[in-house]
Amino acid sequence: MLTLSAAPLDLLAAREQMALSLGWHIILACLGVGMPALTLFAEWRALRTGDEAYLVLARRWAKAMGVLFAVGAVSGTILSFEMGILWPGLMGTYGQVIGLPFTMEGIAFFVEAIFLGIYLYAWDRLPPRRHLLAGVPIVVAGIASAFFVVSANAWMNQPRGFDLEHGRVTDVDPWAAMFNPATPPETIHMILAAFMVTGYLISSVYAVGMLRGRRDRHHRLGLLTPLTFAAVLTPLQIAAGDYAARFLATNQPAKLAALEGVYRTGSHVPLTIGGIPVGEELRYCLEIPSGLSLLVGDSPDTVITGLDRTPVPDRPPVAVVHLSFDVMVGIGFALLALGAWLALVWWRRRDLPRSRWFLRAVAVSGVAACCALEAGWITTEVGRQPWIVWGHLRTADAVNPAPGLLVGLIVVLAVYVVLTIGTVYVLRRMARTDRRAAPQEAGRSS
Repeated sequence: MLTLSAAPLDLLAAREQMALSLGWHIILACLGVGMPALTLFAEWRALRTGDEAYLVLARRWAKAMGVLFAVGAVSGTILSFEMGILWPGLMGTYGQVIGLPFTMEGIAFFVEAIFLGIYLYAWDRLPPRRHLLAGVPIVVAGIASAFFVVSANAWMNQPRGFDLEHGRVTDVDPWAAMFNPATPPETIHMILAAFMVTGYLISSVYAVGMLRGRRDRHHRLGLLTPLTFAAVLTPLQIAAGDYAARFLATNQPAKLAALEGVYRTGSHVPLTIGGIPVGEELRYCLEIPSGLSLLVGDSPDTVITGLDRTPVPDRPPVAVVHLSFDVMVGIGFALLALGAWLALVWWRRRDLPRSRWFLRAVAVSGVAACCALEAGWITTEVGRQPWIVWGHLRTADAVNPAPGLLVGLIVVLAVYVVLTIGTVYVLRRMARTDRRAAPQEAGRSS
């Protein structure tokens, strides 16, 4: 096996650069999965009902989708280079094992790009139903792309599909690697998260508009459609999170122990909310007696493996993992309450809640969903540390040993600052243009 070493500062720079790139790209990746589905739904409703407001939404979302796809292609390209430049110990040793999902993701990306071009170009050049069908491959390819990338990450948590002989990889089975035991819980959790982030982000934009007095049908549909979409998926996501936690209890117990701050193995383990790790104890937390044992094994007698069964050098950093996990779960239940608020009022009045506090809550839900997404990825990635390939290869042994990785971090940071400013500027300019066109569109709608 290839073993490398780097200065602590370079290792930190490499990890921070990867975290920055992943954290920035993952938002665009989620929009790349969720926006095509929402756009096609709006176009389908326009064709089915003849409601011009849905068609206006579809056209506007499609334009934004094209911009975000182009920017996401840039950040995705940066990530692909970083895998080889920053982590040669991983790719040099295990590239042949995890090459298949990356190849499949590349194919899905090209399919998505081709049909996105057709979809955007052919708005007024194809019959409406054919144009709608041209968007279906975009949805399928976006979901497939997310599946393949996340399956590679799942392999890093549950490595399969190879043997090691004297430190060398042999008997490679790339299909077994891609469909490893962690693939189902991770891919389900991530794809649901992508749709949720998209729904809450888009609805938050229209909530801000409604708070500023724009209460027309366009804004109501722009809020209600993606918000309903996301709210319906939120309880499913919570169930998927429970499935993932049960998986960790059996397959990655050290990560679960870090998530919940469990230091000692035993039964009747409480479910903790909040808290700060001090020494080998979680303090200042709210405890639900036997809650974790019940969630994992449906019985208070279920034994939960604590961090005392993991050597100290192999333990994840509990403070970071536990805090990020609590942030993710807390926001998830807050979004569940928001969806319940909408459902209750709609059931009673067939209308949106009239309180401005509801609009304020929706306005912050997009940012909150993004924060939950980032916290979830921190939980997944930091919870695997100190391993980059769990149980086989440490992160410190996979990093590029060449000096000067801090320079790369600074350069990439500058690139993302420029990308962020440019993306926000283009989207805001498009929004202003659309608002100026709104009177003509309203006239056609009437």
